[in-house]
Amino acid sequence: MPSSARAFDPWPPAFGEVHAPVGVLGGMGPLATVDFMHKLLAATPARCDQDHLPLLVSSIPQVPDRTAAFRGEGASPLPALIASGRRLVDGGAAMVVMPCNTAHLWFEPLQEALGVPMLHLVDAALAEATEAIGGAPLGLLATEATLASGLYTARAPQIDWCLPTEAEVGGCITPGIAAIKAGDLDRGRACLSAVARALVERGARALVLGCTEIPLVLDAASAPVPVIDATAALARRTVAWAAARASGAGDSRPSAR
Repeated sequence: MPSSARAFDPWPPAFGEVHAPVGVLGGMGPLATVDFMHKLLAATPARCDQDHLPLLVSSIPQVPDRTAAFRGEGASPLPALIASGRRLVDGGAAMVVMPCNTAHLWFEPLQEALGVPMLHLVDAALAEATEAIGGAPLGLLATEATLASGLYTARAPQIDWCLPTEAEVGGCITPGIAAIKAGDLDRGRACLSAVARALVERGARALVLGCTEIPLVLDAASAPVPVIDATAALARRTVAWAAARASGAGDSRPSAR
């Protein structure tokens, strides 16, 4: 068979199991995936190319819209998530991360289907939030589905949450995220900054950036209070997982988060 027609070979055994790549199940959206990879590189204590984590990235933007699926107005993204994730596992990924908050509504069946460890983005962000804010009120900027599903709030009921109103979600957050996905970062920044200021006025002392598009326009330098960047939190947890694995302490069970 010509080399161009060969099936993709999995991770070569000669590189060793410890150096098997991390799979990044992305495309939701593409720019957010690039942002995650940039933050993963920044979180890695590397002195040369070889010190960085080996990655396999599946950035498939055609995954059905997660918020529409949550509303019952569109196809479930789960089959596409599984297909994208299997490309990573078939390529040799030892663990999979998914830099999209709302897609974590399908985390459990996806992990079961892939059969490899996955790190939960929301848990990574909440761990950093709990450490950073103590008992202070915490604002949450996220998609309509992430907010309505309780993806964050139900996992951390002990936190004093400060949430956007329905009008703020429909009038600013949803169009702001859509603007970022369309490449209009200035409009996205204006929409999301308005809600960030409103949450601070209502008592929030820090903000969780709970949609991977949002850190593209809001960060610690531009937000009115400290932020917990869920994308960066997942990147740091990924680096820690890989370091533990390299030292022999990593948990390779499929249930690991």
